Amino acid sequence: MQFDKKTLLDFLEILDKEITKEITLVAVGGTAMTLLNMKTSTIDIDFTIPNQYIQEFEDTLKKIPHGFRIDYWTDGMVFSQVLPDDYLKKSIPIKTNLKNIKLRALHPVDIVVTKIGRLDERDLQDIKVCIEKFKLTKNQIKSRSKHVDYVGHEDSYRINLEYVMKNLFTKK
Repeated sequence: MQFDKKTLLDFLEILDKEITKEITLVAVGGTAMTLLNMKTSTIDIDFTIPNQYIQEFEDTLKKIPHGFRIDYWTDGMVFSQVLPDDYLKKSIPIKTNLKNIKLRALHPVDIVVTKIGRLDERDLQDIKVCIEKFKLTKNQIKSRSKHVDYVGHEDSYRINLEYVMKNLFTKK
């Protein structure tokens, strides 16, 4: 199933009605790109959530029969990367009418550095879109990547980073 921005926000409105206290959700990956109008849709729903809100989020999800694939991580972890502590401060607020959910999207440079870890064909396309739409530079990405912890084979992340630097920043 594909989730466009309206579908994502409609789902979050339903969730918002069931949540009993204020929480913050930070969209990552394609979800963030869809909310930031960089993609028309995403194939799944992904968040990183500050630890103090995880239990409320999980409890509320159990109350709502949704049938969606929702992946979430804690405190700036995204897939196999751990973002620096300032990820939340750097994230971009998404304007909504939600009362209990503060919705944010990862900053595009954080989207890029988290997608570098897996780096499949779809990730490469997403990285290219982030670079073009937000005018990201090699230095921004390299600098941010130095502060990302990669859970797994560290050399794989560095190889992927160099591939992105070489192939997406070629001179025209």
